[in-house]
Amino acid sequence: MYFIYSLLMGLAALLLTPYWVVKGLRHGKYFANLKERLGLSFPALAKLPADGAGAIWIHAVSVGEVLSGVTLARQLKAAYRDRPLIVSTTTITGQTLARERLPFADAIVYFPLDWSFCVRCAFEAVRPSLVIVLETEIWPNFLREAGRRKVPVLFVSGRISDRSFARYQKYFGVFGFFLRPLLKDALSHATAFLMQSEKDAERIRELGAPADRVVVSGNLKYDSELPSPTPLASWFEGEIKRSGRSPVIVAGSVVAAEEPLALIAFGTLQGEYRNALLVLAPRKPEQFAAAAEFIEESHRRFIRRSALPIPSPAQANMGTSGNTANSSIPNDVTVFLLDSIGELASLYRLADGAFVGGSLVPSGGHNILEPAAFGKVPVFGPSMENFAEIASRFVSAGAAIQVESPEDVGVAWIELFRNPQRMKGMSDKARNLVESSRGATSRVLDRIAIHLNGAGR
Repeated sequence: MYFIYSLLMGLAALLLTPYWVVKGLRHGKYFANLKERLGLSFPALAKLPADGAGAIWIHAVSVGEVLSGVTLARQLKAAYRDRPLIVSTTTITGQTLARERLPFADAIVYFPLDWSFCVRCAFEAVRPSLVIVLETEIWPNFLREAGRRKVPVLFVSGRISDRSFARYQKYFGVFGFFLRPLLKDALSHATAFLMQSEKDAERIRELGAPADRVVVSGNLKYDSELPSPTPLASWFEGEIKRSGRSPVIVAGSVVAAEEPLALIAFGTLQGEYRNALLVLAPRKPEQFAAAAEFIEESHRRFIRRSALPIPSPAQANMGTSGNTANSSIPNDVTVFLLDSIGELASLYRLADGAFVGGSLVPSGGHNILEPAAFGKVPVFGPSMENFAEIASRFVSAGAAIQVESPEDVGVAWIELFRNPQRMKGMSDKARNLVESSRGATSRVLDRIAIHLNGAGR
């Protein structure tokens, strides 16, 4: 089974090579981290001692998983200071954010490609005593290698979205004779599956996870720490007070082709609130240029965050200072393009209204808990498959608003601003719902302690 799986992986890589080459040349992707992905070189691990206690390896695919794992990672580092904390990501944006939000980690690397030789090299380099996979990335060769080495693997805050589960069901209908036994064997090498909800637990069991290893422990995202004010947020707060700009709308994690829809929503609001200011935050760096073009086509004046002499959080941590004396938001600017990674959450604190992207196009939606934790009412579109349980819970509690179109987003903001009492009630419900749902991290830490206490390497 694994041999056939590896062959199929190789064939897929061969077919995708032209795409990777084009993307690599155009956006600087893939080439820089290829050695790490192949398991050939991990420069960040070179400084770690060759002996001592085995590492704790946390894998976070991309931005969402990194953000959800910050609190857990910080508490693990505090509790097990003698063990190196290694964090891996799959995406470049996840890597960038991990370096910024997890400076206490001993090393941040890229996750290996799921071929046996890549995985073996990665295990030799990291030397883990425990692997924590945030959410649910299933890599058969990786799991089998962990089983061979008797390294516990915990899936933490696991979830299987409606879209992912439907995709598995579709593949089972065609390749079930091969895929079902492969997944069952691969999942048998994991030690525990700590899932977000009963639905997620049932789904991972249906994929082949041993039933006695599956428990519901909650969602780490509820335990995410509120970010400290960034240099950008401090400057931005001063600017909106100086210029009297209101309301301030933050459209976060906007995906490709959704930027024009966010601008339409903002245009609806501008019909009644001429002094409004939009913070438009694309999800990925490769969208930044396209987002700027969309804004220009809408005949709005805008400024880019990257044009400001304000240090990023990472630069500020290194003592870099900027000169903001001559930086301001001109009165005729209506859009602030946040073409950076890692600064969105701190701007939600300053928002009067929030839109959560990936929801007006069929992309599955993004995390609504960041604005909700600040007491901002999340407004989002119909596509929230990736966060279906959270979205349903907040809407049912009157703590969020789900709409069908970009015009409806603008109308939702207008109705909230017209009725401050309703807005405050929904804001309080959003914040309280986040606070009352915390606790997954402590449950996960208890389970981790079982496997680490008394462990050797």
